[in-house]
Amino acid sequence: MGDGEWVPVSCTLPSEERPLRAAEWDGLFAGHLQQASRTGPLGLRLELDAGCEAPVRDLAEREGGCCSFFAFAVAVRPEAVLLDVSVDAAHAAVLDAVEARARAVGGPR
Repeated sequence: MGDGEWVPVSCTLPSEERPLRAAEWDGLFAGHLQQASRTGPLGLRLELDAGCEAPVRDLAEREGGCCSFFAFAVAVRPEAVLLDVSVDAAHAAVLDAVEARARAVGGPR
């Protein structure tokens, strides 16, 4: 991680775009996160409000393009959009940071 941010140093997104991308994730977490839960040491499930499938898919696709160590899977249920995030063992700390950020920004609902 770089300088107290949750964005990993290994991200290939240009540095000037990183705060904007982090703000997009923060907006998703703040506006739509219902629950965050671990599916294992290298997996995280984010349960988001129903109806936010398009922005979730868009953001996950763009994030996967700059941080190839992430794998994203989106499932849509009538009551929620599920975003499963997984990483390899070398990036477990990144997943921990994403979970912490989601919980901090999303807060209790």
